[in-house]
Amino acid sequence: MPEPISRLSRLNAILLKLQSRPLVSVQQLAEQFAVSRRTIYRDIAALEESGVPIVSLDRKGFSLIEGYNVPPVMFTESEANAMVVAEKIIAKSNDQSLVAEFSKAVEKVKAVLKHTQKEKADFLSQRTIIGKNWDNEVNSDLLAPIQEALTDFHVLQIAYLKAEAQETTTRRVEPFAIYQNTLEKWVLIAWCRMREEFRSFRVDRIKELQTLEETFPPHKLTLSEYVEMQRKIHGH
Repeated sequence: MPEPISRLSRLNAILLKLQSRPLVSVQQLAEQFAVSRRTIYRDIAALEESGVPIVSLDRKGFSLIEGYNVPPVMFTESEANAMVVAEKIIAKSNDQSLVAEFSKAVEKVKAVLKHTQKEKADFLSQRTIIGKNWDNEVNSDLLAPIQEALTDFHVLQIAYLKAEAQETTTRRVEPFAIYQNTLEKWVLIAWCRMREEFRSFRVDRIKELQTLEETFPPHKLTLSEYVEMQRKIHGH
């Protein structure tokens, strides 16, 4: 079975597949990316909303309108430099999935740079140091699937280690937001169905994670409203 990939990577891969073939079936795409047919239909809809001209051919599959080509992406030197510095920052993250996905994205950026831009970008990378996580500690590999579930409104089932009790509980949560705390640990804010309230879960304490097919309606509470609510609760 193919390894799961992020939604952004999958959308790009679907677009490339549509460019390379006159007809692509939903079943082929679902099998290739190890997702449901419903997920593929949502991906196709997302591509259409972004302006990609896709047509359905007698329920046999999908195709791009003839003559449509994805324009090449061009980056300025300052934009490329910003990506290089961002890669350095991301490389210090404690989550391996985030590091891997961002590194693949930067490689795609470098692939379209001019030769002189590549040389300057490589030189800048060699001369840039980010002063955090000096030991390059990696304690989780779940941020990418959490991000995808958050943007697709999928329920997550997690096995979570409670530090104070040193016991693992299984619960279903609705991902709401992510942040990095003062200890440089990634934290998932989610509506916990077991506690019936928003809870914070350190990603490095999530021992098992499963993205369920079940979806949930977006929470009406905004992130800024949540932050303000927490300030009032904790007196900050």
